[in-house]
Amino acid sequence: MLQLVVTAPQSGNGKTTAVCALLGAMAARGLTPCAFKAGPDYIDPMFHRAVLGVESHNLDLFFSTPETVRSLYARHAAGHGAAVVEGAMGYYDGLGGVSDTASAWHLADTLDLPALLVVRPKGASLTLAATLRGLLAFRTPHHIAGILLNDCTENLYKMLRPMLERETGLPVVGYLPFLSGAAIESRHLGLKTAAEIADLQARLKLLADAAQSSIDWPLLQRLFDRPAPAAAPPAAVPPRVRLAVARDAAFCFTYAETLEALQENGAELCFFSPLQDTALPPDIGGLYLPGGYPELYAAELAANAPMRAALKAAVENGLPTAAECGGFLYLGQTLEDADGTPHPMAGVLPGQGVKTGRLVRFGYATLTAQADSMLFAAGEQFPAHEFHHWDSTQNGTALTAAKANGRQWACGFANAHIYAGFPHLYWAGTPLAQRFVAAAERYKREEL
Repeated sequence: MLQLVVTAPQSGNGKTTAVCALLGAMAARGLTPCAFKAGPDYIDPMFHRAVLGVESHNLDLFFSTPETVRSLYARHAAGHGAAVVEGAMGYYDGLGGVSDTASAWHLADTLDLPALLVVRPKGASLTLAATLRGLLAFRTPHHIAGILLNDCTENLYKMLRPMLERETGLPVVGYLPFLSGAAIESRHLGLKTAAEIADLQARLKLLADAAQSSIDWPLLQRLFDRPAPAAAPPAAVPPRVRLAVARDAAFCFTYAETLEALQENGAELCFFSPLQDTALPPDIGGLYLPGGYPELYAAELAANAPMRAALKAAVENGLPTAAECGGFLYLGQTLEDADGTPHPMAGVLPGQGVKTGRLVRFGYATLTAQADSMLFAAGEQFPAHEFHHWDSTQNGTALTAAKANGRQWACGFANAHIYAGFPHLYWAGTPLAQRFVAAAERYKREEL
């Protein structure tokens, strides 16, 4: 089975486009590939899904134990002919930017997978070999098995390949040319979401066709062939309670593993759109509002007054609710749009969402609960992640967030029927899903 971690010396080398090119070409070659993303990013897996038509999964060694990560990888890679794991940032860049913990290298080491380095050979030639030799020497084992040149002409590839192989000892598996028609625009921390690109499939085909013709596939197969992981499929659990899950352009940041954990604990997921629907799904016992870009759709969310009223009434009536980041902003009083104009939101929580024009409290953090609540026990700790350019005038005090560098702040609203705050939680491998489903079941029993 073809298995590899796709990584780079640093951000900006085009890992996501290279992964999409590889996945598309693998699919065309009949390998039935699957995809994973190292770290907490929501957007890159959207592009994996757009290529493959199946879920991509996050693997994160800050969120999860090595055992959980190995289990998730084995479960979702089993039965496929290829598995591609897209790294984050530079190969060794991990927790706090000063540690290899939760880096792409840490993941390759945990899963014992070979890594393919994606390199843009812009502005360097022999010096590029020196950089790559530094990467090889930095950790043992380094797991790096090959090089892929990105945004590279055929002539430059023919010149660089023998030199890089001689100087680094690493085989160069091919190149991807610069394709202006396949470029993907960025926003905030990364690419625009896949759903926002009207001609995405045409761009993905350009990438796949390029990978088909400019990569040495027999060499790639030899370098990255590994025994297929074996994993028993999870036992089917009959649904016991319905959960409403927001899913549209404004609320699109959900981990597949979180939704699967809810289903494995007896939830039937009922997707709805706060942008378009005028009522919550019927007969629900809980509500999950994930993150996304509500600030870009603040006017549309405000205009849907029936949904805002229905949601406010349900939450105030005790409907078990989990709201992360964008979902948290939606529960507030108002939310500023990209122009700074405030719009009314659901009005469940006291804060107003405001544009800051900069990243706020970005990165991994550990949450400590101050008291018992629906999801947390007093003193309990959970890993989390924040990334947002909007803030709230009232962020809550139910939890304390702490970074590895010692910085701390209060955050979150939590009681017997709600969790709402900026931190994104990763529910797989934790008791969170079981607790949320149990709260939803209790709510339905009491409702009767």
